[in-house]
Amino acid sequence: MNAAPTPAETRKPSLGELALVFLKLGTTAFGGPAAHIAMMHEEFVRRRNWITEKDFLDRLGAANLIPGPSSTEMAIHIGLLKRGWRGLLVAGVCFILPAAILVGFIAAIYVRFGELPRVAGVLFAVKPVVIAIIVQAFWTLSKTAVKNWWLGIIGVLGAVAYAFRVHELLILLGAAVLASVPLWTKRAAVLWMATIPVAAGVTGQMPVTLPRLFLTFLKTGSVLFGSGYVLLAFLRADFVDRLHWLTQKQLLDAVAVGQITPGPVFTTATFIGYVVAGSRGAAVATAAIFLPAFVLVAISGPLVSRIRESKVASAALDGVIVASLALMGVVAWQLGRSAIVNWQTGLIAIVSAVLLLRYRTNSAWLILGAAMVGLVWRP
Repeated sequence: MNAAPTPAETRKPSLGELALVFLKLGTTAFGGPAAHIAMMHEEFVRRRNWITEKDFLDRLGAANLIPGPSSTEMAIHIGLLKRGWRGLLVAGVCFILPAAILVGFIAAIYVRFGELPRVAGVLFAVKPVVIAIIVQAFWTLSKTAVKNWWLGIIGVLGAVAYAFRVHELLILLGAAVLASVPLWTKRAAVLWMATIPVAAGVTGQMPVTLPRLFLTFLKTGSVLFGSGYVLLAFLRADFVDRLHWLTQKQLLDAVAVGQITPGPVFTTATFIGYVVAGSRGAAVATAAIFLPAFVLVAISGPLVSRIRESKVASAALDGVIVASLALMGVVAWQLGRSAIVNWQTGLIAIVSAVLLLRYRTNSAWLILGAAMVGLVWRP
């Protein structure tokens, strides 16, 4: 096994090399953000000697301190480190593009053939696996995020507030305030509890427009902390509950497609954009949800260390993360009620959860296995 490089041994790749490697990763990186980051570590630290172990961990920490898709932000950080702003653009776009194209192609097939029995069977079998993957991510991340009893209480309050249809941005803001309460004043708790009665937002069918689609995904990409699976809470609140552009079934289908394709989970936005507004919608949604990651990585470098050095800011960030996980937990329950509808789907979910939690089976294999079952299943 090769030793990790020292700073003197690392080399500067060309933009062409950077593009080719990230195109390869974007085409082959199955298994979610954790798997993507592990592949990047193997590729850039162990095999190519492009960056040191310390640089890699520093960038990983920076990616976890800002909202957005962590594995995509890691790609952008590495591009920025090796080739400046041009590397930032090349690495990020090349990592996203293969998955976005594939998801857009699947979305086009779905819109035309989504109700065919064989396609319906595949999606029907894959959905319980998706729920199990979300539960596994929730369990794993919660063990790290809930650092003390106070953060646990904040998580429970966030889940209750979301169940009562409080806007998710208010929940995240309130969690940030509450998490920093022990460090400055308990009056903030009163202010946060006052947000509980606030209405969830727009209700009723809203017309589909590209500007509204862009702004909705731009907001999501700008404020979403935690795992890519937290994305589900925002998607359900915006597209199912408020705008009514998607049904619960279509949202589950979008998540399932995001699971069976390589690359960032955030390309679920590509699928939704195509379903609601065709190819232009797919392009707009993809650009909107990933744009904040490019901007935040570009400006966050000198600020990241200061955030964690400030006790109040660091505590607020911990609160945002635990609230994000609370949203994910509630949505997992809500979507699970739509995905697990009989003993067969229940069995698939249980077996998948055991394989994920006990044996740490790669989720891509579970998705593939469920899809094979679905090919011969007639729901």
